[in-house]
Amino acid sequence: MIINGLLTTLRYHIGRRRLITIHQGDCIHHPHHGIGEVLSIRKRRFSGDTEALFAKLFFKRDRLTVMLRKEDLAKTVRDPINATEAKKLLAYLKSWKGKVSSQWKARANAHQQTMEKGDPFGYAQVYKGLSKLEAEGNLRAADRTHYNQSLSFLSEELANALGKTEDEARAQIEELAGRVSQ
Repeated sequence: MIINGLLTTLRYHIGRRRLITIHQGDCIHHPHHGIGEVLSIRKRRFSGDTEALFAKLFFKRDRLTVMLRKEDLAKTVRDPINATEAKKLLAYLKSWKGKVSSQWKARANAHQQTMEKGDPFGYAQVYKGLSKLEAEGNLRAADRTHYNQSLSFLSEELANALGKTEDEARAQIEELAGRVSQ
């Protein structure tokens, strides 16, 4: 749909079968910046390139605006989880019994790869595994970064899905992971 030369809807494929439609004003999730908003969708031309379709995205937490080509959306952003998925995520967080590597380099590399995928269930694994180490006082610098980042992304996404504040979501996450809110 075009309004005054501005596209307001963009459809793109994730993988081979899933078609995603984003509209101006929609929420999206980026694996490095969290929940963002689609500010506009329009054709642009930069540095003499041929005109291409771009989505302009704003991430409140980082106060960052990003322009992504239509071709890059599928490998960069996804829809945020909905309330049903949020409830499954919370149940998963409560029941996950996995362990983290005792080798700090292997652990840091595994957590970095998990975080870059942008999967909320991966964020839950990272947070819950590291919360056990944090309780023992055994977090290294990379662990602390992944711990804080996973909690931040989980809080933001759950707050968005469940209509809560990030502080309320954070308290619920900490409780389900077996931590006592301070």
